[in-house]
Amino acid sequence: MKKLLLGVALSALMCSSAFAAKIGVSMALFDDNFLTVLRNGMIAQAKGMDGVELQVEDAQNDVAKQLDQIKNFAASGVDAIIVNPVDTSATQAMSDAAAAAKIPLVYVNREPVNVDKLPDNQAFVASNEADSGTLETKEVCRLFKEAGKKEANVYVIMGELSNQAAVQRTKDIDEVIATPDCNFIKIIDKQTSNWKRDEAQNLMTNWLSSGKAFDGVIANNDESAIGAIQAMKAANIDMKSVVVGGVDATQDALV
Repeated sequence: MKKLLLGVALSALMCSSAFAAKIGVSMALFDDNFLTVLRNGMIAQAKGMDGVELQVEDAQNDVAKQLDQIKNFAASGVDAIIVNPVDTSATQAMSDAAAAAKIPLVYVNREPVNVDKLPDNQAFVASNEADSGTLETKEVCRLFKEAGKKEANVYVIMGELSNQAAVQRTKDIDEVIATPDCNFIKIIDKQTSNWKRDEAQNLMTNWLSSGKAFDGVIANNDESAIGAIQAMKAANIDMKSVVVGGVDATQDALV
C-alpha cells in the first residue's frame, strides 16, 4: 500500500514538469523503522524510473534543519522536492520556499497544516489517518468482545504530539470508544512515546509499577506497541490475557 502511494508521489512529480531528473527528499529522521521502510520504498521506486536521481537527507527531527534542507534543495536547482515533515504544524514555510523557487513539492505520510492551501504544484500523499486509528480500535474492541469482556481498561500510547497523525489516531480511539458498541472500554491513562520503542517500553514499565489492573494497550504505531509488549514480557505478564494494538504493519510487528 505504502509502496503504491510512493509511486503515486513520484509520478505526480514527474507529471509536474517535462522530466524530473533530480528530486530532493527530506525525511523527518532516518532512525525510525517505519520511516526507513518509507525511505527505502522511495529509493527502490526511483531506481525503476529511468533518469530519476534522489538526494535523500536526514532532518534528524529538527524543524529548522529540515527547512534549511528545503532551501538548499531549491538553491541547488533540483527538479522537485519530497518532504516527510518533522512537525506538521511548521510546513507553511517549506511550501513558501518551494513556491518561491517554482519547484514542485509533495508531502508524504504526514499531513501538513496547510494541506487545504497548497498551490497547484504541491500535493500531499498518504493513507487516511481517520481509518488508521478507527480500524485499530474497532479491532481491539472486537477482540475484547470475543474474549467475553464486559469491561476493559486500556492504556493509550500516543506518537509525537506535534504530529497530525498522532493527534488524529488518538482522536479516532476516543471516538470509537465513545460508540455504544465499544463504550465498555475505559482509558486509564494516555501518554506519548514520541513514536519510539524504547520510550514506550519505559512508559509501560512505569504503568506496570503502578499496579493498576489493565486489559490492553492501544498504541499510535507499531514501534510503541512493540515497546509496550517488551515491558510486559519483562514483567512476566501473560500476553494471552491482554490485547495490544498498533498501526503500520512494520516487519518487526508482523513477526
